[in-house]
Amino acid sequence: MADDAVPYRSLYRRFRPQRFGEVRGQDHVVRALSNAVRDGKVGHAYLFSGPRGTGKTSTARILAKALNCPNMKDGEPCGVCPSCVAVEQGTSLDVHELDAASNNGVDAMRDLVSRAALGTPGRQKVYIVDEVHMLSTAASNALLKTLEEPPGHVVFVLATTDPQKVLPTIRSRTQHFEFRLLGADTLTGLLAEVNEEAGLGVAPEAIELVVRRGKGSARDALSVLDQVAAAGDVDDEAPATEELAEALCERDAGAALVAVAEACAAGRDPRRLAADLVDHLRNAFLLTQAPNLVPLPDEARARLAEQAHRMGPAALVRGIETLGQAQVDMRDALDPRITLEAALVRLARPDADTSPAAIVERLERLERVAVLPAPHQLVPPAAAPAPAPHHQAGPPPPRRQEPPPPRADDAPPHREAPPPWDDAPPPDEDPIPARQGPPPGRRPGPPPPGGRRPPPPPPPARSQEAAARPAPRPAPPPPGTGALPTRDALTKAWGDTVLRGLSLKAKARFGAGRFAAVEDGAAVFAVPNAHVRGRCEEVRAEVEEALAAHFGARVPLRLVVDGPAGGGPAQPAVDPAADDAGIDLDDVVEGEPPGQPPAVTSPEERLKQAFPGAEEVPT
Repeated sequence: MADDAVPYRSLYRRFRPQRFGEVRGQDHVVRALSNAVRDGKVGHAYLFSGPRGTGKTSTARILAKALNCPNMKDGEPCGVCPSCVAVEQGTSLDVHELDAASNNGVDAMRDLVSRAALGTPGRQKVYIVDEVHMLSTAASNALLKTLEEPPGHVVFVLATTDPQKVLPTIRSRTQHFEFRLLGADTLTGLLAEVNEEAGLGVAPEAIELVVRRGKGSARDALSVLDQVAAAGDVDDEAPATEELAEALCERDAGAALVAVAEACAAGRDPRRLAADLVDHLRNAFLLTQAPNLVPLPDEARARLAEQAHRMGPAALVRGIETLGQAQVDMRDALDPRITLEAALVRLARPDADTSPAAIVERLERLERVAVLPAPHQLVPPAAAPAPAPHHQAGPPPPRRQEPPPPRADDAPPHREAPPPWDDAPPPDEDPIPARQGPPPGRRPGPPPPGGRRPPPPPPPARSQEAAARPAPRPAPPPPGTGALPTRDALTKAWGDTVLRGLSLKAKARFGAGRFAAVEDGAAVFAVPNAHVRGRCEEVRAEVEEALAAHFGARVPLRLVVDGPAGGGPAQPAVDPAADDAGIDLDDVVEGEPPGQPPAVTSPEERLKQAFPGAEEVPT
């Protein structure tokens, strides 16, 4: 009956360390204090700082027990003498604990100073001031003189979780010891011992969850373990965080919103959900930079490493920053859930975010995408020439070479290149002089004397250097069945090389279009309207040959009419009234916008432009 009358004590109170050797994870502090007690070199004031639940107050009480224990051995108190028992039960007259959070006025400090000189039954009188950073400025100044030169039997131990708020004049009068958070292995060992000694029967997998919820604090971990033992189960919040992380990895905004809705329906606070996700992303980022800093089991580390690889460092950093700002915004938001959902959508859809961080993430993601194979790798095996056996006579087969960059005056790939002095249009184009009368918008040149235009002078003989110049481009390879290049590769090649190598007619007709997609075995080329599409169909074969010569494989084209906004998906061609029906694309000269008079108005002027300094001699 006597045991049943004893009230239940929480685990963190029952298993509070009573000796220096029982303090976990603070070896640097324990070693210094026990040596000082053993050698009789105890200071008059100490400052213990560190996160909550790391053993600051417990270590201060152990120090007080060691200073007054008559049976001390190697700096450790015996724990069984009346002095040690009184300190453990909180009834010792040699130890005075003061909570500075509730006694932060100057009157409380004056009372403490006035009582410091009084004697006690023990050898040392220890004052433990908890949360000393909560003292007012006047109270701190009242403590200064006594803290600097206390009576010989008085020792001050100041504890705080925020040492930066303690006055520098107080910090300079103390020996400062910093307490650290407990590692995952240390905390796991402590919880396993408590679980076995207390007979709780908590499963090992639940211990891992308790360690994660404890976040390095022994007191927090023991409180969670007490809750798990009472409930017989643990509410694991990891699945919701895992679902959100997977949604960000897959760039699936819908899945992220569904995960938030399910978590909120289960009673989760959006603020807590955001904090857990930030911790998850932080651990993933640390795993890519400093794996030793991640306090997780091996299985969780492997899963987190896979997610970190899929997201990339840029996405992880942006996720931490965006969710951190969302946590700040949720403090004043009417509905914190909306703020969290908006942040998740921006993270899952970088194209919907125009911030510099989102642009950097998109660039980093493109860098990690596989690069398009080289043009010679796109040729199918059947189209590649078979090498000659070594025993056969004759020269080896010619090695295929990449075509040189085309010049602006090069002919289309399916025709022989014209000489550099020939600026006349290709044979399949309508020559400008063959038209009856001047074209609309063009002014005819001045008539020569006599009313007749003289014939153009004969072309000069080609120089040996021009005759020895190699052909600008080899003949196009036969059509292949290799993999089509991507839309980005087509767009880059189109702007850099292919468009400049087309004839004037093809260049004028295809210049207003763009590559919209690569699908169904063809490259989809979008033009502004149906009229331009019909004109482009006439020279489509020439463009396909130019693309095949560049990529080393046949690239079929499918012409479609672009969307109404110019940036939407390409739609099938229809027959509306053409917007540019009044523009004749054959009259467009390279470098001149439609609807404006060209700079060159006659063949004679074009010859003068091709040969600077030439003069027209009448015949």
